[in-house]
Formats: sequence, C-alpha cells, structure tokens
Amino acid sequence: MREKLSSMSSQNMAPTDCMKPSDLSAEKKGIKRKNWRNRIRFLWTNSSKSILHPMKNRSYRPSVDDVNQWEQSLDKLLAHKYGKAAFRIFLKSEFCEENIEFWTTCENYKTLTSQKDLVSKANTIYEEFIKSEAPKEINLDFNSKNAIEQSLNAPTATTFQAAQKKIYSLMENNSYPRFINSDLYKELCAVASGKSKLVKY
Repeated sequence: MREKLSSMSSQNMAPTDCMKPSDLSAEKKGIKRKNWRNRIRFLWTNSSKSILHPMKNRSYRPSVDDVNQWEQSLDKLLAHKYGKAAFRIFLKSEFCEENIEFWTTCENYKTLTSQKDLVSKANTIYEEFIKSEAPKEINLDFNSKNAIEQSLNAPTATTFQAAQKKIYSLMENNSYPRFINSDLYKELCAVASGKSKLVKY
C-alpha cells in the first residue's frame, strides 16, 4: 500500500526553491563557482559528448542574441536547449536541480497518449518527485500532493499541471532572477560576445 503523506511536514514547508546563497560558507561558494565553470566549459566546448544535451555539431555555441533573449523571460530561457542546460547547471550549483528536472519531466509526460504509459509514468513521477521523502522531492503543499496521489489510478495528461505551474512560479520568482544576476550568466554573455573563452580559474 502506498505510504500516507505527512500533512504536518508538508503544510509547514515554506515556498522556497533552493538553498539560499547566504546559507553557504565561503568555501562552499568557491566550490560551487568552480563546479559550474567546469560544467559550462564542458557543455560549451565538448557539446557532442554532453550528458545534458548531446549535439552533433561540436562548433555550435549560442549567439549573443540567444543569450540576451534568455534575460527576457524564463519561457525563452527554457525554450533554448543551451539555455535550459545552463539554467540546470545553475540550479545544481544551488542544490535545487529537482525543480527543472520535475518541470522537464512534466513536459514529457504531457506528450504521452496511451493510458498505460500515463499510469506508469505518473507513478514514476510520484515516487521520484512528489511523495514525502522522495529522492528528488519538490516543495509542494499537502493538498497538491494529496490530489496527485488520489489520481494515480487513473491519471490524465493534466495530473501534474497544477504542481508544474507552482514549481514554474517558484523558479520564475526565485531561481531565475538569481540566474540572470549570477556570475554564470555574465560569463555566458562574455563568451557569446567573444570577450571570454572560459579559461580555467
């Protein structure tokens, strides 16, 4: 039997998306910066082998226009494969990559057509992201979690729609502004304009 949701712990969860930068020690901030530099360098210079987004054209890089568009809205950032990959790297550096992973998984889920596939994938998403103490648990209130749990026997393409919107809103209002103001985004702008080559630091 599926384990019951813990209403107490879920109702008390604050609507935050990531660990705050102020929660990190200076040493961890340095490690965090080094990690995203390494990941961005790997993505940019070795894109054909990237585990995030395999590319056939090793020489392709986002243009200045591409990178500038990412600043216009979260929608435009997520619509660009390199933009989404860069944002995921940023979220990973802030220990909340489960948000973009959940959002992406929901996008894929909505393309399913057979009921069998919907049931299988819905239960996988629940086990991975929704249930209490899931390996990649996202920050949802008790009512949202409970509504999803109740629909798992006969899920539809919209089963995770409300939860996806909530996570999108968290990213849009919290993570996305930090990304746009981050050293990582500034570095990407510099690389796209030819002012930086992502040299080792």
